[in-house]
Amino acid sequence: MKPDLFQAPDYFQVDDLLTEEHKLVRDSAREWVKKNLSPVIEEYAQKSEFPKFLVKGLAEIGAFGAYIPEEYGGAGMDQISYGLIMQELERGDSGIRSAASVQSSLVMYPIFTYGNETQRKKYLPKLASGEWIGCFGLTEPNHGSNPGGMETKFKDMGDHYLLNGAKMWISNSPIADVAVVWAKNEEGRIHGLLVERGMEGFSTPETHNKWSLRASITGELIFDNVKVPKENLLPNKSGLGAPLGCLDSARYGISWGAIGAAMDCYDTALRYAKERTQFGKPIAQFQLQQKKLAEMITEITKAQIFTWRLGVLKNEGRASSAQISMAKRNNVEMAINIAREARQILGGMGITGDYSIMRHSMNLESVITYEGTHDVHLLITGLDITGLNAFK
Repeated sequence: MKPDLFQAPDYFQVDDLLTEEHKLVRDSAREWVKKNLSPVIEEYAQKSEFPKFLVKGLAEIGAFGAYIPEEYGGAGMDQISYGLIMQELERGDSGIRSAASVQSSLVMYPIFTYGNETQRKKYLPKLASGEWIGCFGLTEPNHGSNPGGMETKFKDMGDHYLLNGAKMWISNSPIADVAVVWAKNEEGRIHGLLVERGMEGFSTPETHNKWSLRASITGELIFDNVKVPKENLLPNKSGLGAPLGCLDSARYGISWGAIGAAMDCYDTALRYAKERTQFGKPIAQFQLQQKKLAEMITEITKAQIFTWRLGVLKNEGRASSAQISMAKRNNVEMAINIAREARQILGGMGITGDYSIMRHSMNLESVITYEGTHDVHLLITGLDITGLNAFK
């Protein structure tokens, strides 16, 4: 295994905008990735297996519920610190960032925000420590970009709810101890339910044969007359806005994470271009290669400043859903374009597991689709600036 020589680009001294705490959090996550993730990630991606032994370490660096208050086991950090952790994890691998992002933004966030005190104290400390793994059930076989059309339903049976339906493309589901499941009641109102492993009729079959996010574990959630205790309903918010609020938090983390993937591809391509000699000189000396590299660092720099500003707005409670949507769309597109250009700089070597670029490229093909597709995010911006709804 080659050593992880990654050096983060900072062309406009964006570090000057960060506090000392931000930099300490980021550097701790960066060192953890270099020491623990980089040496094993190619092996686990090649064999399409989630490195579950890393869960404890992810908890220790605050990757689970970074912004959840310490009284519930979280790290009590701000939103920029959370984003920087996601950046460093995705620099290592999108699938590992995805596991942490789901745990934080799609499981711990709704329990903290929409749950009651009993639910917070029961679930959050176990999720923060990595003792429990969570997943988020929204997407269905027939309803992806239109989650409001979901068919998963529950009935009030007096002393419990009876849950039926199915979810798919669920990160962490095959190993999850608890699922935050979104379903409609008998009046058609969407609510969140906490479904625990072991409940009769609840199963989580794994999804196989993925070309993307191979080091992330993906599956389904199947509910066949599952009896859910009434105290497992999230009481503080209902309607489609509840799961969409969780997606805002997750999309925000992705906007940072994509920068990490782009930085890794750029750093790899820059180092290779300086070392690889053709026609008697390093290929970095050729104009077309310099064009590629110059455009990469320009786009990374723009995304760094863009997303730092979003983090400030998020800390102030002023970041809108549309702003988060724009950042997710822009940064993932930036990253996937850089991955493709970086692969070309490496030539044939770029498709091998000796380098991270093709793995990042394949991963980003999923990231550009999940948490809202690339096209849907464009329409969210369109709706925001015109006031006219293209979805209907």
